[in-house]
Amino acid sequence: MGIDHAALVETARDLVRIPSVFDPSTGRCEEPAAAFVADAMRGFGWQPVRDQVAPGRPNVHCVVEGGLPGPTLLFEGHTDVVTEGDPTQWTVDPFAATVTDGRLYGRGSADMKAGLVAAMYAARAVADAGPFPGRIVLAALCDEEGMMAGAKHFVAAGRMAGIDGVICCEPEAGEICIVAKGALRLRVDFHGRMAHGAMPFAGRNPNAALGRFLLAVAELETALHERLGDHEHLGRAWLTPTVLRAGEPVQMNVMPADASVWLDVRTIPGIDHGRLQADLEDAAVESGRAAGVTAEVELIDDRPVVEVAPDAPLVRAVWDAHAAGLGQQPRLGGVPGATDGTVLTSRTGVPSVVYGPGGKWIAHQADEFVELDDIARHAEVYVDAALRFLRRS
Repeated sequence: MGIDHAALVETARDLVRIPSVFDPSTGRCEEPAAAFVADAMRGFGWQPVRDQVAPGRPNVHCVVEGGLPGPTLLFEGHTDVVTEGDPTQWTVDPFAATVTDGRLYGRGSADMKAGLVAAMYAARAVADAGPFPGRIVLAALCDEEGMMAGAKHFVAAGRMAGIDGVICCEPEAGEICIVAKGALRLRVDFHGRMAHGAMPFAGRNPNAALGRFLLAVAELETALHERLGDHEHLGRAWLTPTVLRAGEPVQMNVMPADASVWLDVRTIPGIDHGRLQADLEDAAVESGRAAGVTAEVELIDDRPVVEVAPDAPLVRAVWDAHAAGLGQQPRLGGVPGATDGTVLTSRTGVPSVVYGPGGKWIAHQADEFVELDDIARHAEVYVDAALRFLRRS
């Protein structure tokens, strides 16, 4: 039951060379990466299935039957990557898949094409070794870096039916992540009345309301820190304003009619999303009232905190496989953001863990990289973890 490490690395490099950033303005999307993954699966003798989630944005998945009765394990990864940003900030071409000093560099190398390819080669090794209990499902989903439309579609299409556990192959630096932060995405719009900047009394300034609201958000965040402190694996909850916009026209001597702020809220256990959203809505309305303007709050996305018990069979399988394969005890950890596992678990109740090759904090940075040895080690651990999980009584 061996893995061809050289082929594993070359496949990962080939996938990193595909610039699967979703950017309609340039025509880039996940389609070429999904096609590459499907071709690789067919090369392994499997029959991948494509689900079109949106134009240029397919999900790809396949089922590897073990031939014996048993449970089902899903290895999950995503084909999209974030933008490379300013290429001058890189010391290598972001999509050349350069290998230097035992590292594979490139956008998506760690997050998370190495993990996806490691899972594919692990499933192949298990299948090539002969009959095994149950089945392994491999899924390469789109839009994880956005609204997780791929994971939502995977659930809605019934693709999670019969699955008993999920390993999300995101980079976690050897940690087995059993809990992930929740997320609320909100847009707050303040509507006033445009006026000359020299005659503000003739209008109603939405920027004044926005300023009051930002102060209220900071106070709510402080209150959460004081009440909950730091979670063992997730740290603190954060209420982060990310985008500020004034209405048209944007001009020095014009007070706009509208102003908006987007919030990226990251939660930990102990926070009720409904209550927190209500508190933010109340703060928006009160901030608007104080400035004489109206406020609207739009919920863009709601992803709950997800957890799996430390002694769950899935966790034990990965824990024991890591310890046996690497000769060291792993660490339990948490995901500071959200992954597709957040959607898969919260919408079905199927337990998931996040565990994969690459540094925990390297994602989305210039000169993103993954250690070649780390890819190989995780592929071997995936093989053992799969068999431990599938052979359980």
